[in-house]
Amino acid sequence: MLALQNVSRSRSVPALRTVRRWAQAALRSPAVVTVRVVGASEGQKLNHTYRGRDYATNVLSFAYGEKDGLLRGDLILCAPVLDREAREQGKRLIAHYAHLVVHGLLHLQGEDHEAESDAQRMEARERRILKRLGYTDPYRSDA
Repeated sequence: MLALQNVSRSRSVPALRTVRRWAQAALRSPAVVTVRVVGASEGQKLNHTYRGRDYATNVLSFAYGEKDGLLRGDLILCAPVLDREAREQGKRLIAHYAHLVVHGLLHLQGEDHEAESDAQRMEARERRILKRLGYTDPYRSDA
């Protein structure tokens, strides 16, 4: 089950059915996930509270483990940060949302990118998932 909350002022947030399609492609097992799209203020507050970093970031993942065989977690996407990054990187905004939803869901499933080998493995998985969804490689400079 996936819920989408848009509490940002953005009118560019993808539709629930689109986010669900991305989630189905990224998840290895059934899950209960809320994707919350926030503004800069809430994004900054959450990043400061949970990561000690006093700025809004593009995606935050909160994994709550499994209950009744279902992975549970929340993804927080900061709409103004995604908008800015997509413009700066010359990417379509929808493709950037797809990438960060997939990226966040991989984090919920225990993947990370702290070590170089883990980062390479996670990025390769992201590329495969996004390619199946019809998006270009998010790590290419001309993506």
